[in-house]
Amino acid sequence: MSPEDRELVEAATALARTRCHGDHHTMAAVARARDGRLVHGVNVYHFTGGPCAELVALGAAVTQGIQDLVAIVAVGDRERGVVPPCGRCRQVLLDLHPGLRVIVGHGDRMRAVPVAELLPESYVWADHQGDD
Repeated sequence: MSPEDRELVEAATALARTRCHGDHHTMAAVARARDGRLVHGVNVYHFTGGPCAELVALGAAVTQGIQDLVAIVAVGDRERGVVPPCGRCRQVLLDLHPGLRVIVGHGDRMRAVPVAELLPESYVWADHQGDD
């Protein structure tokens, strides 16, 4: 992992420690834009559903005018460490940021992998849209 990837993990870990308290916010995600800016998000759990931290970070990026994300990581509260994205998030990340690298693993086994590797034989939404 690069120093920038480690910085991303540290930022998400700090966010989880300071903002993820209670049952409604248990995961923190931080994404890096191509220009180096960091975008933060936490999940919003509710029994009716709610967005994962990765999706909140994607929305925050758009509100900040950031469209080119290059890496993302999610970290759990209570010192759970890096948590891989769920299936829905993997699909959304692939569709919206196909070149994105996702940090997965624990300790010295942490690594940044292309999002496409998290969904082998994946359905790519853009491949099934009509040409305008």
